[in-house]
Amino acid sequence: MSDETSILKVPHASQASQASQARQHPESAAAALPNAAVPEVRIFAPDLLEVESLDIEAQGIAHRPDGKVVFIEGALPFELVVANVNRKKPTFEKATVTAIHRESSQRVRPGCPHFGLHAGACGGCKMQHLHASAQVAVKQRVLEDNLWHLGKVKAETMLRPIEGPAWNYRYRARFSVRYVRKKGKTLVGFHERKSAYVADMTECHVVPKHVSDMLVPLRNLIDGMDSKETVPQIELACGDDVTALVLRHMEALSEGDIAALRAFAAANPGVQWWLQPKGLDTIKLLDDDVPQLAYGLPEFGVNMPFKPADFTQVNPHINQVLVSRSLRLLDVQPDERVIDWFCGLGNFTLPLATKAREVLGIEGSEVLVARSRDNYLANLPANASRGALAPTTFVARNLFEMTPALLTQDGFAGKWLVDPPREGAFELFKSLAALHQQATTGEQLEDFAAQKAGWTPPQRIVYVSCNPATLARDADLLVNHSGYRCTAAGVINMFPHTAHVESMAVFERI
Repeated sequence: MSDETSILKVPHASQASQASQARQHPESAAAALPNAAVPEVRIFAPDLLEVESLDIEAQGIAHRPDGKVVFIEGALPFELVVANVNRKKPTFEKATVTAIHRESSQRVRPGCPHFGLHAGACGGCKMQHLHASAQVAVKQRVLEDNLWHLGKVKAETMLRPIEGPAWNYRYRARFSVRYVRKKGKTLVGFHERKSAYVADMTECHVVPKHVSDMLVPLRNLIDGMDSKETVPQIELACGDDVTALVLRHMEALSEGDIAALRAFAAANPGVQWWLQPKGLDTIKLLDDDVPQLAYGLPEFGVNMPFKPADFTQVNPHINQVLVSRSLRLLDVQPDERVIDWFCGLGNFTLPLATKAREVLGIEGSEVLVARSRDNYLANLPANASRGALAPTTFVARNLFEMTPALLTQDGFAGKWLVDPPREGAFELFKSLAALHQQATTGEQLEDFAAQKAGWTPPQRIVYVSCNPATLARDADLLVNHSGYRCTAAGVINMFPHTAHVESMAVFERI
């Protein structure tokens, strides 16, 4: 729609217009606004703005003639829009689009009826109005901008983005539950956009279809329970064949409630209930005689049992490609020793054990270390026909308190796989940088005596990141302070339709 005279109205534009009329004619404000007694939200006069790009939160970026930045929710690049400003600061403004005079060719119809800017809209997605390929392009720009502006690093090659299904991909989710007395019903779903209220959802297109189909039955289930007012959330964790639902309940469940949960599971094959009366350590199965929750990595002949509260990747389709590409980029040889930092359940560790001579997995959680060790032992017989898994050791250690001495204590490994949480791996790479500094300047470290003779840095590091800002910070340590170059980087579209950016980078020692 290139005709600038045509206008697309955004659903809430009329509400903003009513508010404006009420300010101009205060004598009629009570008639114009249904909640006249409530203090009005400050909405400044609308302006026509040309959108230039998107920020990391999927907000359109425009500039006023004086150079002031305006962040516009719901606007896309190259669109000419009317936006109501709802927040003003000296250097920027926040606004919401109310009408589109020139529409972007990348604008598409959202796939879910609960997505949008209207009151009560679901806040689970931010980009359903943007074409899938354009979403990936935005995330790649965010990655490149972070690497350069925060880390002063430019990848020699940009990898092809890892992409998968745009819908029904989300195998993990946390649904809020709220019994609303005024409505006389229970709501199950994500929070409303910019709100603590639960969205009135009857379907969700990013979770598996069978889970979407359960949303209304789940509402009805909770509605009929004695404890409906003391159930704040249901955690979803899907395996390949099992759907685990973790019911958080603040009070003891009645026998009738337990019977209702069992009846629901019987009516929905593959569903198993887990109960959580308090913290994560209280989660337990309602019934023990159920199949094991697990996912597979068929390329490597690996099966990964897990508990609902364990960290697993949200998108199993992307995870399979991610593990495969990571090992291919790491290029592990049969005679090499590899360290998997932040190894978790062994998502990368066990596949690495099919390629390397020896693997060391290091993780901060003792519970996950025990689970990863169990997974390794459970996969030994299954992999016998494909070739034995390499000897693999798992160690529990706080990786946010690394030192050069601890780093060398783990022995030499020619290849590293690093998959940290959002905080990144700063202390790990800070220790590596300190060892590099000592080697190049001859300056002796305080704990030099603890270093093992013959230790050298890894030749190659593959870094999997869920936060482009901390990846950029760590890349700065590697490239500008530790003697590495960034040979490749790329986006992993783990969360389509959201602003979440996952990525990976490869570092080679110079």
